[in-house]
Amino acid sequence: MTLKPVTDADGAPFWEYAARGELRVQTCAECGEPRFPPRPCCPHCRSFASGWRLMSGRGRVWSYVVPHPPLLPGYAEQAPYNVVVVELAEAPRIRLVGNLVTEAGAPLGSLDPGRIRIGARVRAVFHEGLPQWVLV
Repeated sequence: MTLKPVTDADGAPFWEYAARGELRVQTCAECGEPRFPPRPCCPHCRSFASGWRLMSGRGRVWSYVVPHPPLLPGYAEQAPYNVVVVELAEAPRIRLVGNLVTEAGAPLGSLDPGRIRIGARVRAVFHEGLPQWVLV
């Protein structure tokens, strides 16, 4: 089972870029401040002008959990697996949620949870339009 994103007009470009294997973050066209989740107005300068900045895909594990059953059907079969919060290298205030896997497209539980550490360096990989993370 693969988690599919629910998109809205503000966030749709994020998923369109991810489908092309690019990690981009919405950025204010006035003050240059990156923001996530995407939204119409910059929380720093209140501008409605924005663009999408290409990120390197590098980051570090800021936090993580390893869910165990009981879980929603479909996820219980894959447990235990990890859910990580990754702080982006170029934009430390931007934190993305995803899964740490052994390689792009690997199953959710492919990485031994004992290998995950807060601060571990990771990089983004993509599988079927979804960003995932691998250890560097």
